[in-house]
Amino acid sequence: MEPRGWLPLLLQLGLMWPPWAQPEPQLRVFVVPHSHMDVGWLHTVQENMQAYVTNVYNSVVEALTLEKKRRFIAVEQEYFRLWWDGVASHWQKRKVHQLVAKGRLEFVLGGQVMHDEAVTHIDDQILQLTEGHGFLYETFGVRPQISWQVDPFGASSTTPTLFALAGFNAHVISRIDYDLKEAMQDNRQLQFVWRGSRSLSAEQEIFTHVLDQFSYSKVPRYEGFNWDGEAIFPGPSLDGKYPSMEIPVTEDSIPDFTHLLGKRVLHKASWFQTAHILWPWGCDRQFFNASLQFANMDIVMDYINSEASEFGFSVEYATLGDYFRAVHSDQVAWQVRDHRDFLPYSSDMHHAWTGFYASRSGLKALARRASSLLYAGESMFTRYVLLAPHPYLDPAWGLQQLQQLRWAVSEVQHHDAITGTHVPNVGDMFVGHLSTGMQGVHKLMASIIQDRSPAHSGKRGPWGHTVDPVLLVYNPLAWTVTTIITLTVDFPKVSITDESGLPVPAQAQRSKDMPSAYDLHVLTTIPGLSYRHYSIRPSRSSQEETGEPEPFVAKTTQFGGRLRRYGGQVGGSLVPVKNGCYIVFMDLDTNLMHSVWERQSNRKVYMTQQFMEYHANSDVWQGPISDNYVFTPSGTAEPAWEAVRMEIVEGPLVTEIRQYFYRLPTFIIYSRLARGPQGSDGALLCHHIEQEYQVGPLELNREAILRTSTSLNTGRVLYSDNNGYQMQRRPYRNYKNNTIARNYYPMVQSAFIQDRRSRLVLLSNQAHGVSSQRNGQVEVMLHRRLWNNDKWALNNDLTLNDSSVVHPVLWLLLGSRTLTSDLHQRSGLALQHQPVVMLREMNESSIHGPVHGCEAVTLPPSVHLQILSIPGWKYSSNHTEHLQTLQKGHEAKADLRRVLLRLQHLYEVDQDPVLSRPVTVNLQSVLRGLGSVVSVEERSLTGTWDVSEMRRWTWSMRDPHGHRGSGTLVLTPPRVASLTPRQTPALPLRPV
Repeated sequence: MEPRGWLPLLLQLGLMWPPWAQPEPQLRVFVVPHSHMDVGWLHTVQENMQAYVTNVYNSVVEALTLEKKRRFIAVEQEYFRLWWDGVASHWQKRKVHQLVAKGRLEFVLGGQVMHDEAVTHIDDQILQLTEGHGFLYETFGVRPQISWQVDPFGASSTTPTLFALAGFNAHVISRIDYDLKEAMQDNRQLQFVWRGSRSLSAEQEIFTHVLDQFSYSKVPRYEGFNWDGEAIFPGPSLDGKYPSMEIPVTEDSIPDFTHLLGKRVLHKASWFQTAHILWPWGCDRQFFNASLQFANMDIVMDYINSEASEFGFSVEYATLGDYFRAVHSDQVAWQVRDHRDFLPYSSDMHHAWTGFYASRSGLKALARRASSLLYAGESMFTRYVLLAPHPYLDPAWGLQQLQQLRWAVSEVQHHDAITGTHVPNVGDMFVGHLSTGMQGVHKLMASIIQDRSPAHSGKRGPWGHTVDPVLLVYNPLAWTVTTIITLTVDFPKVSITDESGLPVPAQAQRSKDMPSAYDLHVLTTIPGLSYRHYSIRPSRSSQEETGEPEPFVAKTTQFGGRLRRYGGQVGGSLVPVKNGCYIVFMDLDTNLMHSVWERQSNRKVYMTQQFMEYHANSDVWQGPISDNYVFTPSGTAEPAWEAVRMEIVEGPLVTEIRQYFYRLPTFIIYSRLARGPQGSDGALLCHHIEQEYQVGPLELNREAILRTSTSLNTGRVLYSDNNGYQMQRRPYRNYKNNTIARNYYPMVQSAFIQDRRSRLVLLSNQAHGVSSQRNGQVEVMLHRRLWNNDKWALNNDLTLNDSSVVHPVLWLLLGSRTLTSDLHQRSGLALQHQPVVMLREMNESSIHGPVHGCEAVTLPPSVHLQILSIPGWKYSSNHTEHLQTLQKGHEAKADLRRVLLRLQHLYEVDQDPVLSRPVTVNLQSVLRGLGSVVSVEERSLTGTWDVSEMRRWTWSMRDPHGHRGSGTLVLTPPRVASLTPRQTPALPLRPV
């Protein structure tokens, strides 16, 4: 039904219904108690556990047990799991099971954290959801069905798609542009059905609720409704005293409390289409004295309900599930929103939250390296465990190493972690957890190699060790990769051979990082999910005497410094740098890039690059400032250099252009063009220009960008990705204030600009901010260093005085739309999941180890093996059996024979005439080397639902016939999977 929009007005005016009229339904207010508990921000996880988190769960369980009408929602599973495993008593665990079973304690979202939506990658979002959902299902047999993404700084269209695939029925967000939220409130459009992906079928639509201007906390916390006080952390308080609790509710004060609530309810009612009002009651660190908080809430709510006819509404404790079931029952025809996102986010006209796209660049890089290592470790461990025997390595220990890194990678997806919006000691915690987890997985992968190799011979090799060093290179992707790996050696005269003793193409050059050492580039071709061995030996004498092949030593040509020009002649003398796909012309008048000729389309595009900086105001009394969150430049970007020196290091495999931009600090660009085999094997290697940058330490209050200016006629339209999943069109927009910052967008993995003939694609292995401020331009924010005199930020040490040196990497792809569309997705994966290089000592016979004998895996070019892992699930795939096991209280063990396989179609509908087509995958080919498969089940995205049993709510829509995708997943176990564009099914398998 469509409710009448003038109900709230009637209530506010106090008008009465005539006796013969049908009254409007009374407003029904659903009070949802919650505590917003950031997994890191101003305090570490352990500090938060000690100060308030433990008390939240202890006191909430007690308070809910004492009064049946009370409700509570729990969100972040990292905290709940720490409390459950390390604090909760047997009595508390028993009570939690009862409360969950009765629906009085509800788990919403259910991930390890409330992940950021702007700078996180889709793989890591899925990981952290899978970790949390697996724990909840294993422990309680429940699957979260409502999201609670109320604090991330902007909303991506990837997230609702993932939640729908995970079995959610509704999605809650909050932080969207202030002016857009105001317009949506005025037009009662805060609720809608969101089609997050334009390629997926109708099953991926999800009902979405945008919290109104009061968000998840503002009225109760700041207007006298916080009765449990403030959490006390170790050490003195920042202002010299800890806040006391609010005045309790008494007979004298209750009219004031209820009058204020009544005004807010009627105000909120005017923004929504139904008579059901969602009232989140809670805020940061609340309900740690839940009995006192609930006791005061009880009085206020009971008083309102006793006078419901006078107030015009009733109130009740509720979970999110209670609220959305009521909304769903009204059968309103909802507006449909397409795949557009809610990025960037501005809280007002002066504060564009686009700075965090580049804050703590070093942490962003580390988080993605950890994710990539975990991806490689998962598939190597899976293939190893299922190939018996494994005499020296305990699989349970191996799973523990993976689980430790899963936890760390999940944790850093929090919306105050990877965003860089935390205090320094919390950042140290994130780095420590990631580093420890990475060490464990490195050790696991080395142990797998060791376990599959014969014992050492004990003979002393020519390096002074008992055996020769062997390079082991593992390809975690499910297709054959041809690439160049690099390692550092002490001298250039070495001999490199493969498993058959044949020489391998290699190139040595003076190291850019260690002048006394050499970078050794090795060309390698590695089948999918396989690894190669390479033997490295020093050459005792010259190649002419021994006949042993040696790496080619690259030639270095140096060019004098060139001052920055303010005009005059340029382009008079050009130096070409070539490979099979591009010719890059360097301008000797400036030592800057001049143009790039792309051979296949036979087009020359003028292109130049330079480092620039935005200056930021540091005095809050002088105007808006930039900080960890927001980007507020004082003006347009200015050149960050005065002169450029250039070197060209040329060899048969790689030619490297080194540009040194001088000022304080020095910026460096290392541009590399690789040469490889002709044909499809070398296509990805040839068709990109790799650029590595050295940026920092920056001067204070500087925000460093790389600006690339081209001759492409782009109309200032940029395309950037949502979480490495799908592209969004970003036309330049003019605003009254802060236009530069509001035209910045997150680039998690890729961005591009284009005209009718050509496209320039930027691929990244970490998140950055990206913008197109002028026609034909694209700029990437690489680093930030800021300080200001905001009292709150200084008291909390929440400044961005980041004096580090960062080394981000971009791949540049230039070509026709057809060519770049073909290469875009696979190149991004090749950058993100580069082969893992391990150097170890083995004797000669060890090179022919059994793991190398595993059959290679090769998927079709439009399909990506998103994950191949052994989750270690302890629950039955049969839901009824699992619930029976929980009721009996049996302790299950991790099942190492259940394998989680996710296959992702890489292309959007209509993106490519061939690659966008549905594709059939032979699962037996993917599972070679894992043994015989006895069953295949299609599960929900996080693995907790059998999709045949998953029944998501359907919603009435005003546009039911809009584009809703091109089909559904069809499985014929255990042989064939049919994927339509952009599908990502989860397939748990059970080999024997």
